Amino acid sequence: MSKQRPPRRSWAEPWKVKVVEPVRVTSRAQREAALVEAGFNTFLLRSEDVYIDLLTDSGTSAMSDWQWAGMMLGDEAYAGSRNFYHLEEAVREHYGYRHMVPTHQGRGAENLLSRMLIREGDFVPGNMYFTTTRLHQELAGGTFVDVVIPEAHDPAIEHPFKGNVDIGALERLVQDVGADRIPYVSLAATVNMAGGQPVSMANARAVRAFADRHKIRIMLDATRAVENAYFIQQREPGYANRSVAEILKEFCGYTDGCTMSGKKDSLVNIGGWLALNDADLYQEASNLVVVYEGLHTYGGMAGRDMEAMARGIRESVDDDHIRARVGQVEYLGHLLDDWRVPIVKPIGGHAVYLDARRFYPQIPQDEYPAQTLAAELYLDSGVRAMERGIVSAGRDKETGEHHYPKLELVRLTIPRRVYTQAHMDVTAESVAAVFDQRERARGLRMVHEPRYLRFFQARFER
Repeated sequence: MSKQRPPRRSWAEPWKVKVVEPVRVTSRAQREAALVEAGFNTFLLRSEDVYIDLLTDSGTSAMSDWQWAGMMLGDEAYAGSRNFYHLEEAVREHYGYRHMVPTHQGRGAENLLSRMLIREGDFVPGNMYFTTTRLHQELAGGTFVDVVIPEAHDPAIEHPFKGNVDIGALERLVQDVGADRIPYVSLAATVNMAGGQPVSMANARAVRAFADRHKIRIMLDATRAVENAYFIQQREPGYANRSVAEILKEFCGYTDGCTMSGKKDSLVNIGGWLALNDADLYQEASNLVVVYEGLHTYGGMAGRDMEAMARGIRESVDDDHIRARVGQVEYLGHLLDDWRVPIVKPIGGHAVYLDARRFYPQIPQDEYPAQTLAAELYLDSGVRAMERGIVSAGRDKETGEHHYPKLELVRLTIPRRVYTQAHMDVTAESVAAVFDQRERARGLRMVHEPRYLRFFQARFER
């Protein structure tokens, strides 16, 4: 009897490989030595000691031949580079904002925005914190207030839009502190610290209505807004037949401006921008960027990098591209879920998040279970991931005590257009092997703690 045909057709990436970068496969003894030297912090490992690098999708994607061709057309004039105008045009066309100031990367834009809008004693509501965003808000004198829906803090709940803002929480904040102490709502799409979870279009409209009612701005973290648009297309009624490009522009249309790290969705290795609709704010940003980044027509970026980003923006909104990009993340997530490995659900857009609490219930949070899990994964296979738990959460700026987040996660972040499905298989098998040995794991103690953003440079020991 002939074998029955499979019920579905497989898909493949909408690109083919032209150039390869060799990587080194190390022994367990070599990885143990590298891990001790790095203080059990995967950020401090040398790249040459890493086999599959899932630390971040920031600046680690592969550029296309069209982007590399654009790099050869860099206009490196100090002022008025033609590549700036190409980038400005791409931002207006696909994100819809009137004005754009380039920055060296996303946190440069966060710095400018915080300095312009936040005053001492202000409160900045947002749908879950992000590390650099909250720090810039605090350095400017503000206090971050989490207004994400409660479902975002439960890794097991299958809510399609766990990044949504809790409108009731926003209303309560206005009642408590007054609208005049809220410079803007900080809206992230998708929500990184919740597992790459999206915001629905309906929720964006509701936040817009709230903001209009109280005369408060909305500032978007658009770093992965293209991925957010894809989830709206796939999950929200009424959008299945709309293109990702159309959805992205509508979504951004409910906000007043955005910060952007072009190192994610825009498929480049460096660069970002601050976009604004208000002409007066744009003038202030254009002046301030000269102090911290560079002239307003390059903002810390080379002309060639602005050209690559302009082209990357256009490639990023292609439906085939984003379907394959998120599809690879889902492939890894479904493998782990099928093997009963505890992950955040639903699977996010840029990463699969391992639930370290369920991996290591025997390790208390102040012995850093997620940091431990990231270290054990590297030790097993050379796969580098990153902690997103108590270490990333940092300390309360007033009390100095640890923030104790409900989510204690390890992020397996997939660079765009870099790895094959075979790399995802190797990663999944390594995670499963570590999970099988979970009862043997013991925690870490921190032996060096930087003042700011400690997860980047903190050191630990067993």
